[in-house]
Amino acid sequence: MSFVLPSPAVPSVAVAASDDRFPVRRILCVGRNYADHAREMGADPDREPPFFFAKPGDAAVAAAGTVPYPTGTHRLEHEIELVVAIGVGGSSISAASALDHVWGYGVGVDLTRRDLQQEAKDARRPWDVAKGFDASAPVSPLVPARSAFGGGAPDHGRVWLAVDGETRQDGDLRDLIWPVADVVAAASEWWRLAPGDLIFTGTPAGVGPLEPGAVVTGGVDGVGGFSFVVGDAR
Repeated sequence: MSFVLPSPAVPSVAVAASDDRFPVRRILCVGRNYADHAREMGADPDREPPFFFAKPGDAAVAAAGTVPYPTGTHRLEHEIELVVAIGVGGSSISAASALDHVWGYGVGVDLTRRDLQQEAKDARRPWDVAKGFDASAPVSPLVPARSAFGGGAPDHGRVWLAVDGETRQDGDLRDLIWPVADVVAAASEWWRLAPGDLIFTGTPAGVGPLEPGAVVTGGVDGVGGFSFVVGDAR
């Protein structure tokens, strides 16, 4: 069998302390998984079932160098998140066994065209243009699960992001409404998870705008950090 067009390159992200790379199949994201962020977005922080949205796999780029400013928006915003990299697939995974399906962890930024997201909400339309654009998922090098969090569970650790040296977001994984194991289990009820899936687990309060030229730094204790520059607006 041959393809009628050249086969697209496999999206991938770096692996810490290695020349190997992690192939990305798709990106699932959890919305409003910190109570303080839910409140700042005008939502009820009660523990309702988690909801998800998706980004294409090739939205993943290195959280390093220059990340382009997207077209069509006047309000690009940052959302810092712990990223879970799935290494063992499955469906209807129990929370008790969910961490056995995790290959590793990274730090990601869910970049959002906030003005377009609000327009979509107001019109009751999908969020794809607001969330799933090119380079909308900068990700740090992944750390294998055996090395992240001291080899333990991802149940605590500071989550922070700064813009031009000013801290904007500062939370802790212990404040997740749905912990990582629960997020993986919930996702597996809606999709059959497979090796290569990335799951963004939610962002703490403090989301805000990014201007061209801004230096964005951040990290998750137990995993690592990143630094990148926002490119010029096109």
